[in-house]
Parts: sequence; structure tokens; C-alpha cells
Amino acid sequence: MSAISLICGPALLMTGILLRSQFHFFFPAQLAAYTRHPALITAAYACFACGIILLCPAVMTLAQRIAATSPLWGLWGGCLVITGLFTRTFQFGTDHLAFHLTDSFGLQSMINGIGDYYTAWRDMTWHPFRTLSGPAFLGWVVLAIGAYRSGALGLGRSIALGLMSALALGTLKGTEPQSIIAAGGLCVAFVPLGIALLRSGPPPSRRATLWLIVLIVWHIFGAAFGSRG
Repeated sequence: MSAISLICGPALLMTGILLRSQFHFFFPAQLAAYTRHPALITAAYACFACGIILLCPAVMTLAQRIAATSPLWGLWGGCLVITGLFTRTFQFGTDHLAFHLTDSFGLQSMINGIGDYYTAWRDMTWHPFRTLSGPAFLGWVVLAIGAYRSGALGLGRSIALGLMSALALGTLKGTEPQSIIAAGGLCVAFVPLGIALLRSGPPPSRRATLWLIVLIVWHIFGAAFGSRG
């Protein structure tokens, strides 16, 4: 599971970033792109969100390796990054709602509504996910320093990991140039580690394989019939 997360998390993140890269990053253009290319934009944001979710076990794996020799760096780096990932997941919820409300209320109404939301978010004195926005940037730097200090990653891959601090954060934020650089650095840092884990780890047992099949089938049936209840 760790190896799959280390490989697929960055890959899905980069896929989502590239799929929406042809459109301007700020929210009016993202909503307008959705009205013209709903399937493409939905796929882009879904890939990005799935990549964020898969990064949680990937980060936990790296943090565990760091903690073997540098416990505090592993603990704080892992906790800060995962907190930032939760913040991004929260913001994907607002993205998803905004797109579907565009279908109901029209493009201009939603542009005005999101503009008001940005103003209200800026003026809000306190909100848990506003307060926790900092770890979405700082956490990657802490994790990268810990990875280098502990020897879990080399200097080059640690620097690449730290580039994730440049990834844009916010509702309906599309692809900026630094977003591609950030996701590329994450791929450089995580994917080779995931491949190494696949090669060195034991193959799954028959029991584990059976349970994996059961969970996949259960998920397919849930996705196909669960929404009809």
C-alpha cells in the first residue's frame, strides 16, 4: 500500500494539474472552463483530489523512515504535511460544489458567488481550515529537511520534495507554472522510493489478495448502486 501510494499519489496529482493547465488559474476562468469542458475539468479536479488522498499514506511512510533516526523531524514533518493535505481536501469540496452549482445557477451567478466567498474567507477572523493553511506550505519544507538529515532521501530528492511548498492553495485555484514544478519535484522524491519498496517488499499473501479483491468488488457495487438508495 505504501508503494502504491508513493507512486500513484504524485502521478494523479500531476495528471490533474496538467489536465487543467490550458486554462487560466484564477476562479472565473476555471468556472468558465467547466461550462465548456465539464468532463475534462471534473476529471482534472478528481485526479488532483485522489492524488492528495493517496499522499497521506505515502507521507506516513516517509515520516516513519525519517523517525527511525530523527524522531522529531519525522513527527512534525509528517503531521504538518498531513494537516495541509486535509486542508486541500476541504477545499476540493468547495470546488466540487461550485462546479455543480454552476449547472443550476449559471456561470455569472457563480462567479459573483465565489467572489463573495473569497471576500468572506479573507475577512473571517477564525476558521480551522483557514488557521491550518500554513502547514500546507511549511510542512513540506520540514519534511524535506527531515528526509535529508535522517538520510531517508538524498540532497537532490529532498530539495525536490521541498518544492511542494510552492503548490497553490485555495478554492478553484487551477494550474500555475510553479504547480507543475511542485508536482514534478514530488514525483522525483516519491516515485523512486515507491518503486524501491515494490521491488524489496514481499509479495502479498493469498489471504491479502483475496481481501483486496473483495474490497474492490464491494467498492464497485457501492459506486454502482449506493447512490440509488
